[in-house]
Amino acid sequence: MRINFVIRSASYKVYGIVAIILCLTTTLFAQQNKYPTAEIESFYDLNFTKAERDSFLTNLQDFQKSLQAIHQYKLDNAVPMSLIFDPVPSGFSIETLQRPIDWGLPKDIQLPENKNELAFYPVYKLAALIKSKKITSTALTRMYLDRLKKFADTLQCATVVLEETALKQAKKADEEIARGKYRGPLHGIPYGIKDLLSVEGTETAWGAAPYKGQVINETATVVKKLEEAGAVLMVKLTLGALAMGDIWYGGVTKNPWDLKQGSSGSSAGPAAATVAGLVAFSIGTETLGSIVSPSTRCGASGLRPSFGRVSRQGAMALSWSMDKIGPICRSALDCALVFEAIRGQDGMDHHVRNAAFNYSAKTDIKKLKVGYLKNWFEGNYPTKENDQKALEVLKTLGVDLQPVDITTKIPVNAIRLMLTVEAAASFDELTRSNRDSLLTDQRKNAWPNTFRAARFIPAVDYINASRIRTELIKEYYEKTKDFDVIVAPTFGGTQLLTTNLTGNPCIVVPNGTNARQTPTSISFLGKLYGEAAVVSLVRAFQEATDWEDKVPPFFK
Repeated sequence: MRINFVIRSASYKVYGIVAIILCLTTTLFAQQNKYPTAEIESFYDLNFTKAERDSFLTNLQDFQKSLQAIHQYKLDNAVPMSLIFDPVPSGFSIETLQRPIDWGLPKDIQLPENKNELAFYPVYKLAALIKSKKITSTALTRMYLDRLKKFADTLQCATVVLEETALKQAKKADEEIARGKYRGPLHGIPYGIKDLLSVEGTETAWGAAPYKGQVINETATVVKKLEEAGAVLMVKLTLGALAMGDIWYGGVTKNPWDLKQGSSGSSAGPAAATVAGLVAFSIGTETLGSIVSPSTRCGASGLRPSFGRVSRQGAMALSWSMDKIGPICRSALDCALVFEAIRGQDGMDHHVRNAAFNYSAKTDIKKLKVGYLKNWFEGNYPTKENDQKALEVLKTLGVDLQPVDITTKIPVNAIRLMLTVEAAASFDELTRSNRDSLLTDQRKNAWPNTFRAARFIPAVDYINASRIRTELIKEYYEKTKDFDVIVAPTFGGTQLLTTNLTGNPCIVVPNGTNARQTPTSISFLGKLYGEAAVVSLVRAFQEATDWEDKVPPFFK
């Protein structure tokens, strides 16, 4: 089993990590040569003698000097850790040979009589209309811009509308297509990005009041790749402050199906705007549910790629070992089209692997090995009826569902403290400067309190959590390696946390409504870098159902 964190710099000092936490402890009990108290030691599950305390007190004071030196050195959020997380378990082989992709896209798509219906067309249909010159990118972009102006305030989903830029890009797309230079299915398609992705010369506020007015002088790799694909960037969309929830400095982003309810988060704006027909697709991010949760709430199709599939260069860092960037769309096929454009190495995010994405529309889903989390599907939970109907649809398609059990004795919830520590490190200066009081959400479990409390998690235990995570990766791989896809209740058991820790991909899609008449979802999990098989199965599921075609009435 490989070690999942690799030291990239010979100058990296492991004791420096330990020093940070030990020095924090001195602020509690090592002032003026006072000894640590047994009560404080018990909080950390430690028990030292008086002689031992006397011996290490000087060390703590030395560590405190290191801590102060670290605090005096300015670190931008963009500076990564020197440790690289690798989710690949021993015995796993990465497919690197890329074959031509057979999308199986429709060719003869007709314009609807009511042009407003285009707002809710999936990307693959819009692409056919643009390619066949039945509509221009400029006309499509103007339509979406009009809808943004009409509905963005209602949803509280937009931070910056890039009208001038969008129209220039749309015009360029039309000119290129007229000359016969067609870049592919995203050419001329208008989209939006979560406002933690930087665009040079544009405010990137991360949803948080302390960062209003912040301009980062680079454009994120994802945005550059989409520009190369010919897509048209129209708007920066809201996120819960610093990638938590749906509360941002401008309010609460709304669920397009129920304007009294938040859209969930943290990719709040991308999910809401996509489903409400304000953009053709959007880019979100996930650390622990931030694509899955708002896609569920709003009724979008969201793809959380494998860890290390998409470069995070130019994206706000929350957790270096868990952050992932992926598309939020109207269908799984749309997600695949966008994913193909944004995936791959850029030479800057060293976590990104060279792995193939060999999707083919000709894949026989009956030959896929598909598991389902039987014990969690059989439990009592609010969306069980919708999930059972979804499983029946898969069976009618000829899918042989085999039970799989990923329950574990590993303390999965405890490993989550890695996210907490990394997030607190990402926003260390915000905490120490007390500017965290400017964040809108000050509830007990919101970031300000979480960041403060995280300062007292020992570095030793952070490292041991990462070692337990290695065990989790190994165990999950052994239990699931025989399956191409695993169907799961979206919020069943610990699967969402587990697969975010292991780095496995997920596509979440709508599968019905709840008592509140808002969408519910079901999740499809894949092997590491195995997004192609998941797309094949979910595409078949969506072609057999119509949940992804539903439109929130207020936005028709």
